[in-house]
Amino acid sequence: MENKAGRVVREVLLFLGALLFLSPVYIMFVNSFKTRAEMFENVLALPESFTLEYYIGAINRMNYFLAFRNSLFITVTAIILIVTLASMTAWMLARTDNKLSKIIFMTFIATMLIPFQTIMMPLLQLMDQIMRTTGLPMLNNHGGLIFMHIGFNSSMAVFLYHGFIKSIPISLEEAATIDGASMLGVFWRIVFPMLKPITVTVIILNVIQIWNDFLLPSLVLTNTRLRTIPLSTFYFFGEFTIQWNMAMAGLTLTVIPVVIFYLFAQKHIIKGIGEGAVK
Repeated sequence: MENKAGRVVREVLLFLGALLFLSPVYIMFVNSFKTRAEMFENVLALPESFTLEYYIGAINRMNYFLAFRNSLFITVTAIILIVTLASMTAWMLARTDNKLSKIIFMTFIATMLIPFQTIMMPLLQLMDQIMRTTGLPMLNNHGGLIFMHIGFNSSMAVFLYHGFIKSIPISLEEAATIDGASMLGVFWRIVFPMLKPITVTVIILNVIQIWNDFLLPSLVLTNTRLRTIPLSTFYFFGEFTIQWNMAMAGLTLTVIPVVIFYLFAQKHIIKGIGEGAVK
């Protein structure tokens, strides 16, 4: 009886906690259909009528489809490169048993503790210096932004891959080598296919982070034609007035793609993190 009562209490607390965490989503969604008068009257109440007027206005004002294409290109390209480079790096570090490999791995871990805000100004100065020295377009360019995303998100990916690779028997790689497979062949034909659970986890975590990132693109991209979806929502926040209803519609449009992606891939997150980080 006591166990049943305790279980009920836990379920009620979990339900209340879920409501608390979902309350911002509810506020954003219902207010995207309201007039400004309705919003100022009661932000929690349902709108008098559900209309797509503000969504259409937000799509036009944000140039949504161009921003969506920019965000999609940046996210997909960065994730492909992160998965490729981080998996290969983690494999080499996991299979190389010496002090240098351990130092490199611990360096990756240490960089995860550095807040972006502490290095954003030196980073821009460095990118500007690289651009002046080499002529490579590191600022106000999608390529430069992708390069920075790879740098900031590879440490977590290497950490997850490293733990997962240690659980793969090295005898499989030795057998493939004896059969005449090259080093790249061993990795891409034997090791990488076995990394599917953790690869899905790395993809999910990076999609959420890169797609929703506002601060780094706002520092790098100044051309309005290059802006991502989070940057496009900035149009609704003026110096003297804020169009809250259109801003809520724009934010909802921003969140919908990544939520859909997450719903399809969520079952892999706990499994991948558990197998990658714990092992």
